[in-house]
Amino acid sequence: MLMRETVPVTSAESPRAKWDPQIYDRFDQERARPFVDLISHVLAPSPTRVVDLGCGTGSTTAMLARRWPDAEVLGIDSSSEMLAKARSMPDLPANLHFEQMDIAAWMPERGVEVIVTNAALQWVPDSTALMLQWFASMDQGAWFAMQVPHSAQLPSHVLLSRLVGSDRWRDVLGKGIRAGGTVAPVAEYLELMFASGMEAQVWETEYQHVLNGEEPVLDWVRGTSLRPVLAKLSADDAELFEQQYSALLREAYPRSAFGTLYPFKRIFAVGRKR
Repeated sequence: MLMRETVPVTSAESPRAKWDPQIYDRFDQERARPFVDLISHVLAPSPTRVVDLGCGTGSTTAMLARRWPDAEVLGIDSSSEMLAKARSMPDLPANLHFEQMDIAAWMPERGVEVIVTNAALQWVPDSTALMLQWFASMDQGAWFAMQVPHSAQLPSHVLLSRLVGSDRWRDVLGKGIRAGGTVAPVAEYLELMFASGMEAQVWETEYQHVLNGEEPVLDWVRGTSLRPVLAKLSADDAELFEQQYSALLREAYPRSAFGTLYPFKRIFAVGRKR
């Protein structure tokens, strides 16, 4: 059974519903580390076409373009703000291009030899059904590599869900709550890939991030899970919500002399179609 994280429905018109590249990239090194671990398991020697689904600001997509300089590398994302930063990055590799699209509407074309999706599929409802469609459309010998955060049981995310459902915020946020991105148990991804005729490996890693700053965990979730919550609130309510949430996070993640320890689990899946 899929485990569904609670995510509010957002309005496209709300400025707070938009992705903020500066907030997201504050922890770019911590967010890039799982990507590096993921693509190290993709053993395609010289692919001609590579696609990164949910590429964000494109900093990690550029790693793919530099690893395979003879490949045509395409980064796809639904956020115009993220793609604007991606296209303006210095020293943009000549073989790297970007396109704005909902990744749920994308399907593999002939000749795509590597498909990467990093920390994106958790935002897609029925993501495992989408993966099955991708696998069915992939060329023989093509590679697929996925990473999703396994964050539903983290204190930061549990506290966020509890606060959203509290007496103070239930009426404001409760009616807009729905099941958002889907994260399956680790073994389900392996079964899914085997059933689709793929050689596969699936694993889970817990990263021990040491974050710096006054409220680093709050800053981390501002770039991801907190974003759709704030999008539902007025400016005054958003400020109050953040104050209450911040107090909970400070208790759950106390600062030490070396920084704030933020353990974070992620699920990885890499496979090659037979």
